[in-house]
Amino acid sequence: MPEITYVAVDGAVCSVEVPLGTSVMRGAVFNDIDGIVAQCGGNAQCATCHVYVDETSLDALERARPEEEHMLGFTAADRLPNSRLSCQLKVTGALDGLIVHLPERQY
Repeated sequence: MPEITYVAVDGAVCSVEVPLGTSVMRGAVFNDIDGIVAQCGGNAQCATCHVYVDETSLDALERARPEEEHMLGFTAADRLPNSRLSCQLKVTGALDGLIVHLPERQY
C-alpha cells in the first residue's frame, strides 16, 4: 500500500499506509488524523478536507477538475498554488510517499 504522510500545523508528522483507490481524505479519517474534517464525506462540496501538497509531491498528482477548483475558492485557510481537496486525491501507486500539510483551520 502507498504511504501518505500528513504534517500538522505544529509540525507533528503521521505516515500511514492507505489502500489503493482510497482518497487521501479517507486515509486521514480512517487513521484518526486531526485536521481533516470532511463534512461532506468526500463529495467535493465543502472544502473541509483542504490540504497543501508538499512541493516534492506535486508532479505525482493529476490536475484538479473544475468542481475541485471551484470549491478551493471556499477554503477557510488561505488558498495557495499547492492547495488541493484531499477527497479528490485518489491514492495510486504513483502517490506512494505523498506528503500533505494540513492548514491551520478547515472552517
